[in-house]
Amino acid sequence: MDQRRLYRTIESFATGNVRNERDLLKHVLNQIVSSDKIHLQGGRVWQYEAVSRSYRLVYQTGVIERLDHGYRIPVTSYPTFLRVGKERSIIAKETDRYLKKKGITIYSVTGVGDRIPFGKTFLYQYLLAFNSESLDTELLSELNIISLAVSSLLSRMKMERRAKLLAKDIDRAREIQQSILPESSLQFHHYDVYGISIPDRIVGGDFFDYLFSEFDQDRLSIAVGDAASKGLKAAAQAMYVAGALRMGVTLALKIPSLMSRVNTLLQQTFSEEHFISMFYAEFLNDRKGLMLYANAGHNSPMLYRSKDRGVEFLEATGQILGPFPNERYRVENTYIHPDDVLVIYTDGITEARNSSGDQYGERRLAHRIEQLHGKSAEEICRGLLAHVEGFSKGVEDGDDKTIVVVKRIR
Repeated sequence: MDQRRLYRTIESFATGNVRNERDLLKHVLNQIVSSDKIHLQGGRVWQYEAVSRSYRLVYQTGVIERLDHGYRIPVTSYPTFLRVGKERSIIAKETDRYLKKKGITIYSVTGVGDRIPFGKTFLYQYLLAFNSESLDTELLSELNIISLAVSSLLSRMKMERRAKLLAKDIDRAREIQQSILPESSLQFHHYDVYGISIPDRIVGGDFFDYLFSEFDQDRLSIAVGDAASKGLKAAAQAMYVAGALRMGVTLALKIPSLMSRVNTLLQQTFSEEHFISMFYAEFLNDRKGLMLYANAGHNSPMLYRSKDRGVEFLEATGQILGPFPNERYRVENTYIHPDDVLVIYTDGITEARNSSGDQYGERRLAHRIEQLHGKSAEEICRGLLAHVEGFSKGVEDGDDKTIVVVKRIR
């Protein structure tokens, strides 16, 4: 399962019926273990106790050897806890005698929740340990996404309990956010461009921008991003990234340097579960139609080839922005030919649901692009959005929707 989809799957496990963090963790763990999409056989929740300076077993589920409820492991006698504090997720050989006696020889664990100071390092508030048939690097990547998603759910629970947004602040935030979005329509040499962004709430985490360097007006950059959080926090992230991109383009940074700098800034400024996925592309004023791009864990844009009458997907070239400070972003290139259509979108489009619970999906979007490709960028963009909204009419799907269409017209 790809990173974004796994994250969204775990997000869907959230429920409004839980009373506290531990209940939420129990519920989510049960859903993860029982899901036929994630392939984990069992799991345990461990909670850090500051008084005893140890982790205590608070819940276990699935096809696993049962441990004594409340079993504790002191942090000082188990260096693995410190490793998790640094690395987030690990797969390692078991060293605790009691656990080895229970038949646990190799285990996988990921940290979730707040990071708690412990000496010169940190510990996670909770640990989720899992049993799996395959303990490999692919599982490690899945554990990282599980950690981000569950930590986000815990953070959201805290926010929802204390959040009382003032109307004046919301109105001001909306004004500021609208000010960072460009005019929808743009003509750039051989290209017709049109974009729309509709927040689910008064403010949202989607954004798009058209960027020019004052030193090079024959190079257009287009960015489309999606913040994982909701409401004001998501809007703040979107505005922050939009500002960073504008500064980077002004400095004429190359795409890998620009993406890495934005990634580092996000990691240093926002908590790790508040990440952003983003697609960034550069178009040149040349006859061949060269486009350079980087995709940071974003939905794969669709490139309709007029000659072949088919759709290509521009896959991720790096992980999402924010949680992984050492990530490097690969740059790919392709050529946009006359009458080709590029559609960049956020997951509020393909994950919109109808009254039966069905998602709009990539197949419907690709088919609709094929039907509309002969029209202008504005007509394609508005036609796609109208089709999605018609599909989900009467359903509150709770996500921002953004589409940017780039059509080469000659």
